[in-house]
Amino acid sequence: MRLSGKTAIVTGGASGFGAGIVQKFIAAGATVMIADINGDAALEMAVATGAIACTVDVANSGSVKAMADAAIAEMGHIDILVNNAGITHLPTPLEDVTEEEFDRVLAVNAKSVFLTAKNIVPHMKSRNTGVILNVASTAGVSPRPNLNWYNASKGWMITATKAMAVELAPKGIRVNAINPVAGETPLLKSFMGEDTPEIRAKFIATIPIGRFSTPEDMGNAACFLCSDEASMITGVAMEVDGGRCI
Repeated sequence: MRLSGKTAIVTGGASGFGAGIVQKFIAAGATVMIADINGDAALEMAVATGAIACTVDVANSGSVKAMADAAIAEMGHIDILVNNAGITHLPTPLEDVTEEEFDRVLAVNAKSVFLTAKNIVPHMKSRNTGVILNVASTAGVSPRPNLNWYNASKGWMITATKAMAVELAPKGIRVNAINPVAGETPLLKSFMGEDTPEIRAKFIATIPIGRFSTPEDMGNAACFLCSDEASMITGVAMEVDGGRCI
């Protein structure tokens, strides 16, 4: 029960890596709010797991504030924030990505970290404790061609993690990131362009361990980094990628 007595918000927690993190956190004893733009999916998973559901658009300031207020009202306080919600554009030459696609990717992947910090960091500071985990990507370390602005958004998240960590450490708040490689999530088809056995094989050939990341992989890594066992770890962007970035 590594997270016994802890409270957590997991954005994008209704599916994919977020769902794996939610399930691991609950198994480890945490009280969890599943915050997702798909409110029906969040509610369905909350009923199945004993979590709390919240509909949120992480790119909208008012929506993020409402999420933070609801979390404090329902759980009493927030120990852990996992910024997992994310999107991508389809594989496209960088000059052909539309301005609307660019704006949406940066809003969901980057601005969301700013908005959650703005609304939750003051609460953590008031308690002199807290953990923030940003779900970045190997794309921010070793970019893949044609995922250009998605790569950049995840590189931004990794730098933001380090900047937040050094500023917030004196306040008792740790900030880390995990960098998954592609996995069996709703975004996989978007990363690959199309989902065929041949494209999957080509993708997996770039991962030395020879498989995609799983939600369970992310849950296990997140659980450790958000637990008191990792109390001396901050500012780390840990690759959970089967050797992809070596």
